[in-house]
Amino acid sequence: MKLLLKDIAMLLQIRPHTTRKVSGQEMKELPRLENAWLMLENDVIHSFGQMSEIPNFQDIKTLDCSGKIVLPSWCDSHTHLVYAGNREQEFVDRINGLSYQEIAASGGGIINSAKKLQATSQKELFAQSEKRLQEVIQQGTGAIEIKSGYGLTTDAEVKMLRVAKKLGEKYNIAVKTTFLGAHAIPPEFKNNKEGYLDLVCGEMMEQIANENLADYVDVFCEQGYFSVADTNRVLQAGKKHGLRAKTHVNQFTAMGGVAASVKHDALSVDHLEVLNKEDITALQQSQTMPVALPLCSYFLSIPYTPGRDIIDAGLPLALATDYNPGSSPSGNMNFAVATACIKMKLSPEEAINAATINGAYAMGLSESCGSITKGKKANLIITKKIPSYGYLPYAFGSNNIDQVILNGTLV
Repeated sequence: MKLLLKDIAMLLQIRPHTTRKVSGQEMKELPRLENAWLMLENDVIHSFGQMSEIPNFQDIKTLDCSGKIVLPSWCDSHTHLVYAGNREQEFVDRINGLSYQEIAASGGGIINSAKKLQATSQKELFAQSEKRLQEVIQQGTGAIEIKSGYGLTTDAEVKMLRVAKKLGEKYNIAVKTTFLGAHAIPPEFKNNKEGYLDLVCGEMMEQIANENLADYVDVFCEQGYFSVADTNRVLQAGKKHGLRAKTHVNQFTAMGGVAASVKHDALSVDHLEVLNKEDITALQQSQTMPVALPLCSYFLSIPYTPGRDIIDAGLPLALATDYNPGSSPSGNMNFAVATACIKMKLSPEEAINAATINGAYAMGLSESCGSITKGKKANLIITKKIPSYGYLPYAFGSNNIDQVILNGTLV
């Protein structure tokens, strides 16, 4: 099937195949064509150009994009979209003065979600999760990473990853899966963290690898959760099972997790709300993508990732939602882009680069997603008639998406 988008006011994020990510000053650049056309064939981008040089296409379905901007779909490289229930009571508890750490210490937080998930059937978990996936697709997300980590038992972790895989198959969307068994220590291992790590690095990882359920391995490297030594152990075990590292680091504490992740050739290091010079230096000597999660900072009222410092140090930056029930109950990448501009002082160009091409890199999807490139997946956002792409983060409370195309098909 062929589909021609014509009279596009602006075709945004045009890149050659050789561009896998953009860093530093490059993030201020957003290549584009005005008054353009774009031809899709089956599920990929076939060709594009300016309307003044459009070929004489015959018998082809066309879509009028007059006054509209077309850009690649958002690439959300950090979510926990598969979960059970919600944690709205903890939201109220925080309003009444309790901190995230205090809630977790009293049996809330990740442990609360794990209890709910363990008691939820795989069928019901899929039903809850697919509603969230449907919503984020409508909001322009065309590729997504989904972590486990709210199971904390072998059966429950496996259940989460099976659901994530089935979501990708049913909705024909690029889903990358990450095993995050080392997300928290379950109550039954409260005084036996080594025993739980034995389970994570042994039985859990073996079954997940045997069923080919995960692309990556992750660990929450943070005080009160898992140390740098624990992180090294989990990432090394993951490597033995063919799982590349993606880590939660520096959310509340800078404790050497960034450097440890870089040593394990982590694809990304995520959160980074607390960052020091040593962390910046470690990242400058790597191919690891720093990932900011501004919706988590917004929801928890904690500091924002110093994205300005990261970019000004010549590094790349990606944006993701951290969609989860406790600290970021939203998968809206449009709001993530706007928040990055408003609170992290990124320019619209930097934020869009961070949410598209760099987000694709942070999932290992550079070859297929994240830019308008011949041969890449035809995953696109068509905006409403808006004055510029800067209007997307400016009008942060409005839905400025007119249509979404996923794998060449209008959603």
